[in-house]
Amino acid sequence: MSSSVPSASTSEPERTERDLTVGPERLDRWLAGFFERHGGAADVGEHTGGDAVRASTETVTFVAADGARAECAVPFPPLRANPALPDAGLVGHAARDRRVGVLLVRMGGYATGVFVGRRLEVSKVGARLVQGRTAAGGWSQQRFARRREKQAREAFEAAADVVARVLLPHAADLDAVVVGGDRRAVAQVLEDARLAPLRTLVTGPHLHVPDPKLAVLRNTPEEFRAVRIRLTQPR
Repeated sequence: MSSSVPSASTSEPERTERDLTVGPERLDRWLAGFFERHGGAADVGEHTGGDAVRASTETVTFVAADGARAECAVPFPPLRANPALPDAGLVGHAARDRRVGVLLVRMGGYATGVFVGRRLEVSKVGARLVQGRTAAGGWSQQRFARRREKQAREAFEAAADVVARVLLPHAADLDAVVVGGDRRAVAQVLEDARLAPLRTLVTGPHLHVPDPKLAVLRNTPEEFRAVRIRLTQPR
């Protein structure tokens, strides 16, 4: 996604913004290319109001000589920034292999597993029938709605049972839990009292996924390990 940002002063060029994601293995090369395309790193104080690399526990912003900025959201914060490194330690932090629990839920289907880095160590995928919505009215619609609500509740209970068997035994060793799918469905599964130790580990981003099949679950590291970047550059 890109947009134009009006200049605060007629002497300053217009800027464009866009959001992108970069895998941790490519981040070092991407940053090198960013500075190469934009004339190198900014001098201290030029365009920056401070350092050319500004790091916090949750973001690292790189500023180039022409005023371009790359604001990187830290995956799995907090970042312990190292001012001695040109990237403040972001590349190493992003590339670290972590033990991550994943829970994907949509109406009638679920997938859960434990990853170490990109490797899926244990998983379970399942589905339960939940009827779709109906346009019928009156008493039939009310009966249908009650039946559908019962089916959804049973599906979420089945998902919670599986999460308790698959993720809960690893809770003490997990660095984080990442969730995705339908937000309301995920919230209802995590309401199960047994899953309280997992709720405290949930971190962003929320994953947008289709029906949670095994192949979808296997591909989630592409999204949850990626570094999200807001790129602002002169036109």
